[in-house]
Amino acid sequence: MEFTHFDEKGNARMVDVSGKDITHRVAVAEGTISVSREVMDAIKGNKVTKGDVLTVAQVAGIMGTKKTSELIPMCHPLSLTNAEVTYETDDEACEIRAICRAVTDGRTGVEMEALTGVSTALLTIYDMCKAIDKRMVIKDIHLVSKEGGKSGEFSF
Repeated sequence: MEFTHFDEKGNARMVDVSGKDITHRVAVAEGTISVSREVMDAIKGNKVTKGDVLTVAQVAGIMGTKKTSELIPMCHPLSLTNAEVTYETDDEACEIRAICRAVTDGRTGVEMEALTGVSTALLTIYDMCKAIDKRMVIKDIHLVSKEGGKSGEFSF
């Protein structure tokens, strides 16, 4: 397998996708943040002084999908047709799982957008809650699935 982001001289480059077909593409990524009981209770009780943590983080995650090409040097700017961030909370384990789904009709995939959306959402939770407890752990950020494009479907 060759690395496509390097030319024959080893220089970094953006992959030329102009010859690829436009296809419907979907990617889903997820990640988890482990928090203390105090942080979980503050989030669930809407008692964090910076505001509604999950709503703000949801908006931040969506914004992250739209800014991916500005953050990851070789990513193509994409016209997303949808981006959404949802959560699953485990009160007993004091964990919040963020799930990001990104969609486009284009020549390249949206995996990086979904991963950036999850990362941004989790970082926003950390930022909003760090005054309560800085021992939060962000973990297991990964691609769950993708559809479309030459390589077809992928499921983790």
